[in-house]
Amino acid sequence: MENVVLTIHLLLALALVGVVLLQRSEGGGLGLGGGGGGGGGVMSGRSAASALSKVTWILAIAFIITSLSLTVIAARKSSGASVIDRLGTQSTTGAATTPALPDADTLLPPDPEDTAPLVPSAD
Repeated sequence: MENVVLTIHLLLALALVGVVLLQRSEGGGLGLGGGGGGGGGVMSGRSAASALSKVTWILAIAFIITSLSLTVIAARKSSGASVIDRLGTQSTTGAATTPALPDADTLLPPDPEDTAPLVPSAD
């Protein structure tokens, strides 16, 4: 069920983007969209704008409905179980064990009187 709604949701998103891009810009933001409503098209400018705006509203409402239904499906699917419960591992509530600290003598720089070559340890 979730895959069907998700597929419809993606198709609605693509259709909504396409319809919005088809609409005529009335703000003249980029200086494009010259010409006007008196052209030789089958539909006049105003009726085309209203038809595209109605289609935009219908697609937007369907997009919101599928968004809400996907949210409901995801909430129902989770049903109060955490990710840790799904993994099957049990969390330890006890004190975490810390690794043993190295000896303080190994952290000190070598004596200046010591002439032995410094060889790294294989720890």
